[in-house]
Amino acid sequence: MVRLEQFTTEVDTVVTRMRALGGTWPEDDGVAVFNRVYLAVTEEIDRRLDGGYFADRRQAVTLDVRFAERYLSVAEGAPVPACWRPLFQFRRHPGVRPLQFALAGINAHIGHDLALAVVDACRALRCEPTDLENEFERVGDVLVALEERIREDLMPGPDLLEIADPLTHLIGAWSLERAREAAWSAARALWALRELADVAEEFERRLDAAVGFASRMLLTPLPR
Repeated sequence: MVRLEQFTTEVDTVVTRMRALGGTWPEDDGVAVFNRVYLAVTEEIDRRLDGGYFADRRQAVTLDVRFAERYLSVAEGAPVPACWRPLFQFRRHPGVRPLQFALAGINAHIGHDLALAVVDACRALRCEPTDLENEFERVGDVLVALEERIREDLMPGPDLLEIADPLTHLIGAWSLERAREAAWSAARALWALRELADVAEEFERRLDAAVGFASRMLLTPLPR
């Protein structure tokens, strides 16, 4: 039997790795912007784990760690999937604002990585996606609660309130809640297809490409 302490240590390790990555990039680097956002989310989840927020701590930590590993492997040098490619390609573009970098990273991570992380967690825990739904929703609730704060922290200034600002329209076209719902549907589909390797691989590849397309749109350079 795996002890709960082992899972808690894994979350702490994720936080440590994110902090280490943040120290290697310039502050205005687009990936660094996302890394700071994701670090804040992971620290909040860690606090809630300690506070008993999650009904099944083992499930929550397994899902959180498998989810984080998808981003960390890319940030630490693994081949970059299509969903992450726009952020890594445009990370130093002077016409892209910090909020765009953050949302593009969130889109890649939620839209693609979360679905695969659910499947990873189900395999690790030997359970069905429906068994993880409560913890999936609780993790999602943390993300939604922090989204507004993230937007406020990264908004360039009062000009954003003007309806004519292109950034207002761009960020209004994307929804974390819709992305999370799509990720859950994708996870269930991938799990149902797990015995059909060719079909599952094609589904995952097309999901990766579609999410990458959305990230590219979120990174459209805008006048300041």
